[in-house]
Amino acid sequence: MSVTDQSLEWFLQSLLEQTPGARYALVLSRDGLKLCHTRNLGVDQADQLAAIAAGVQALAQSASAEFGDGSGGVRQSMTEFHGGLLFVVEAGEGAHLAMVARDSADVGLVGHKMNEMVEQIGAFLTAPPRHRRRAGQPA
Repeated sequence: MSVTDQSLEWFLQSLLEQTPGARYALVLSRDGLKLCHTRNLGVDQADQLAAIAAGVQALAQSASAEFGDGSGGVRQSMTEFHGGLLFVVEAGEGAHLAMVARDSADVGLVGHKMNEMVEQIGAFLTAPPRHRRRAGQPA
């Protein structure tokens, strides 16, 4: 990532403060690794949320490929559960922005604020594919 985790954390904290009902936010790689998260989200919870958000996006990609216009693109995923909402948007090449909000949050406003952040700093929110090392290759 081109932006330090601390500056990303600042952007995520700012997003929470500007979005009524928002509880947690994180940036994750397409394959489910957390890249940065808000302070109020514990490390284990952040790992769990990153894995969940990656799974939601993968399912949405499959639905789009099968039933969409053929582009395979996903603009946003939203899951409503008892007590909250989970939003996931593409944030840059190989990265996603996820947010958990209270069930009373304005879904339109949450989506708007998330997309606004991606427009502002999305170029910095990238997670290039990782390459596996072969046995015997230096780290």
